[in-house]
Amino acid sequence: MSVPAAAVPSVPAEPTARSRNRTPSRASRTPCRGQQPLLDVPYVPMEKHPLPPGRPREWYITHNRRLKAMRLAIALLDAGVYVPNQASNVRIRTMAETVGIHPPSDTTCHMVRAFMRYNR
Repeated sequence: MSVPAAAVPSVPAEPTARSRNRTPSRASRTPCRGQQPLLDVPYVPMEKHPLPPGRPREWYITHNRRLKAMRLAIALLDAGVYVPNQASNVRIRTMAETVGIHPPSDTTCHMVRAFMRYNR
């Protein structure tokens, strides 16, 4: 006989030796009444780390192209372009100029549309 998910407690009543070493539960990570919700906090970019050494040059080119395509896809989604058919090369390059990114190549524009297609 199965038990409904609502009947199963999400946090054990007493912490066991095994659960003491784990990360805090979701309930403890939710903002308190005095804290602002995360959506109202201004955007702060993540700290940049150097890329791993020793890879072929093509790997670094592809990696940076993916990052650029992801930034552009996010900017287009924020602007209301939800379907890859709406994201022409001209529109993607205009968004890159608006966001402050160097104009993308045709390959990068294709990758932006691929991200929008497969991340739905």
